[in-house]
Amino acid sequence: MKKSVFITLFLILILVANISFANYETVTMTVVEEPVCTIEIGENSKFEKRLIEKNLNNKEVTLQLQVTNEETSLQPTGEIMLVIDNSMSMEEIVEGTTTREDLVIESANTLVNTILEGNDNLQVGVVSFSTNADVSLEGTINDANLVSDLSSDPQALTSAISNIQYTGPRTDLESGLSLASQYFTEEDNNKYVIVLTDGIPNVALDYDGMYYSDDVINKTKAQLQALDSAEYNVITMLTGITETDSVPATRQDDKTYGDIIEEIFGTESTPTVGKFYNVQDSEIEQTITNNIYNDLLPIEQVLTDIVITDYFPQEIIDNFDFAYVSEPNIGNISAEVNPENNSITWTISELRPGETATVQYKLSLKKDFDSSIVGKILDTNEKVDISYTNLDGETVEDTSDVTPKLKLTEPPVELPKAGTPLMITLFVALVGVIIYSFVRFNTLNKNMKH
Repeated sequence: MKKSVFITLFLILILVANISFANYETVTMTVVEEPVCTIEIGENSKFEKRLIEKNLNNKEVTLQLQVTNEETSLQPTGEIMLVIDNSMSMEEIVEGTTTREDLVIESANTLVNTILEGNDNLQVGVVSFSTNADVSLEGTINDANLVSDLSSDPQALTSAISNIQYTGPRTDLESGLSLASQYFTEEDNNKYVIVLTDGIPNVALDYDGMYYSDDVINKTKAQLQALDSAEYNVITMLTGITETDSVPATRQDDKTYGDIIEEIFGTESTPTVGKFYNVQDSEIEQTITNNIYNDLLPIEQVLTDIVITDYFPQEIIDNFDFAYVSEPNIGNISAEVNPENNSITWTISELRPGETATVQYKLSLKKDFDSSIVGKILDTNEKVDISYTNLDGETVEDTSDVTPKLKLTEPPVELPKAGTPLMITLFVALVGVIIYSFVRFNTLNKNMKH
């Protein structure tokens, strides 16, 4: 009797097993929701996490994390006075038939065209300086000339710069600085003085009559410092000076040209004011069109120290395989999911204006998934935490639990219909068990009576 009961239960278990347990081949995966997780970064930038690809036949989805710096690179604004050396030494040939004047003028024109392109918030003026051809006017403001007043017209400016005449025998930088400062407006804006020279100042306003004297040094340096005190941004490029160890003939001591340069301008690492470039002729173009251009640009709108931590629910970790589709194009990311908190961490040291950082990963259902998740709504992510340093240097933190959602379903299994081989087999087996049990029961009863 016990044996027949056991056989009956066994057959019933087989039937139940065939009807109710989920199977990888038959289970269906669907995407229930596809919201885009968005975290604003500052005024214009953002982080996004979205589902970008569904391969439901293979029971896998691909998600993308993306950070975009949509800040615009700001243009220089305000007023610039170019102070250009027009002494005769500028006509010295430096390579082939190219003169120093050619290099400086061409580079200055490139700079003007670049900074004024599409920029209505900047004006440029030009002053030239050397010494007056009339010796009686040497050491006066007449050593400098206004080439162009402040203008936003690059064509007019480049034409004026190209027509500078190089006739002055000596270098009176103070006159150029003094004249240029007179043409700035009183508007409260950025003001820049850009000096392009190939000569060590040897004349100053109302100087003592001795070339390269301490009086010239002190007056020129004081003029630079006065501009700096007035909050003018001073950028100086000095080129063409090779005999820095020589002593000027008019000096009565051993002070060299190099000593005079350092007393007036300082060094590149510790300039007297602003920025100072002491370059070779071959570096003129690079210095003017690249270095000085970058000096004029406002601080870039760079996002820094970005840390993104993406957390996964335990049900995703247990039932889905994780794999990167692509490595991040910017920054570094965890090689695998951290088992301590089920997360991956993406770090980006800096993200410049216009840059977009992206990484993608795939979640694939495991063959041996737990059938208890069938029918549940599954969050692909638990949450995303983000921290970064904003444009004001402040650390900002934010989080979001918005995430795409999946669902696994098992198609309903119909019970075998009457007449099918399985149903007939089960029926015959069941009848057999019943008959066997009945006969066995009667036999036992008769034996007990005897």
